[in-house]
Amino acid sequence: MISNTCWRRAVALPLLTLAFVPVLQAQQGSVSPSPSASAAIRVTLLGTGRPDPVLDRFGPATLVQAGDETLLFDCGRGAAQRLWQLGIPLSRVGAVLLTHLHSDHTVGLPDLWLTGWLPTPYGRRTTALGVWGPPGTRGMTDGLRQAYAWDVDRRSRGEGIPAAGAALEAHEVSPGTVFERGGVRVTAFLVDHGGLTEPAYGYRVDYGPRSVVISGDTRPSESLVSAATHADVIVHEVIAAPTALLERSETARRIVGLHTLPEDAGRIFARVRPRLAVYTHVVLLRTDPAFPAPDVSELVSRTRTTYDGPLAVGEDLMVIEIGNEVRVSRGAPPKS
Repeated sequence: MISNTCWRRAVALPLLTLAFVPVLQAQQGSVSPSPSASAAIRVTLLGTGRPDPVLDRFGPATLVQAGDETLLFDCGRGAAQRLWQLGIPLSRVGAVLLTHLHSDHTVGLPDLWLTGWLPTPYGRRTTALGVWGPPGTRGMTDGLRQAYAWDVDRRSRGEGIPAAGAALEAHEVSPGTVFERGGVRVTAFLVDHGGLTEPAYGYRVDYGPRSVVISGDTRPSESLVSAATHADVIVHEVIAAPTALLERSETARRIVGLHTLPEDAGRIFARVRPRLAVYTHVVLLRTDPAFPAPDVSELVSRTRTTYDGPLAVGEDLMVIEIGNEVRVSRGAPPKS
């Protein structure tokens, strides 16, 4: 077992403050760079928010680039816009992997699918878009095909766009290896997002010696701890709510009970000891205007009561490059 002292020395990022490098933003319409030569995996947080229709945090969506693969984990509101802000054609996404089927994790899928099919620099998909997810995924994609059948028919016949690029291929998966191509392996594992959402999944991506774990929505989960063993980076959801609100609101208590508090996330990180823990799906709960939502800084201070390792609160378009070092970049989206 590695001692805490040795573990701290091995980490390239300071414990309390992350050393950020400038964000490399591609010009709109250009091709986003692949992971740098020193990084095996590039993770971009396209959306770090919740169902709230706000502009600073779009819906949950995490892009993972490794080798020749470009994978999207969840497809919340604004995923297509964030991709194109980075200069990544929507057609570049080779697979969408859904943690569960709540609308805030899937509402961006029709946009990614059909806008990525259009004959434009941001589209031009010529083959089916594969969607991996829990049972129910096939029914959802069947419904999308039915809902947009008129659009696909008119565009393919009237505008001459090959219909093959508008195909959807659903893959309903069980825990285990669900995707493996070009040296990139994706493993699904069960998480606990409450009984009525079973099964809900987290995913682990391995490429060579590097790895990233994406929690999906979950309460503290032993299966996540097991799956995250020896992972370089954990991208984990988090929730916080005012104490007074929780004392008065059954709705707030129910919502919090489906997610992970900062203290509990810290306990998970302390057990796994990743090279970096990153928060996404940042839920600063406010169900009653009388109780202001917590500040983001509270997430850090509360996590520090149980975990002293490398930590970052995710923001939209934050980039994490995983190689011999873990490098984090963040900055404002490029202007159109």
